[in-house]
Amino acid sequence: MSINRRTALGAVTATGAGALSACGGEEQQPREPGGKDGELRLPTSDVPEGGGVVRERVVVTQPRSGTFEAFDATCPHQGCAVDEVTEKAIVCPCHGSEFDPTDGSVTHGPAEKGLTRMKATVKGDEVVVS
Repeated sequence: MSINRRTALGAVTATGAGALSACGGEEQQPREPGGKDGELRLPTSDVPEGGGVVRERVVVTQPRSGTFEAFDATCPHQGCAVDEVTEKAIVCPCHGSEFDPTDGSVTHGPAEKGLTRMKATVKGDEVVVS
C-alpha cells in the first residue's frame, strides 16, 4: 500500500488539529462564568481554608479564614479551564501556568497575565460570586 503526498499531509493536519484542540477546543472555550444568571452560590463550608474549589468555570478560594476570593477559571494563556487549587497555587492543567490564590496574579507561566477577578460576597453561610 502506497501513501501519496495528499494523504500524508491530510493525516499530519488532522493529528495537529487534534493536538491543538486539547489546548483550546470547544469544551475549553471561555464562557460566561457562574452559570446562566452570572451568579454562583456555594456553601462557605465547600471552600477549604488555605485552598479553594473550581465550580462552573469560577475559582473560589479562602486564603485566610473567612476571606473569600473569586476568579474566572479561564486561563488567559490559551483559554483552558484551571482545575486545581492548592494552598500555594491555582493550576492550569494544559501548560502548567500557576496563579496566586489570594489575587489571581501569575506566579508561573507561560500565562503572562493573571486570572480575571470576580466579586465574592459572603451572605449567611454562602459565598455568592458575581
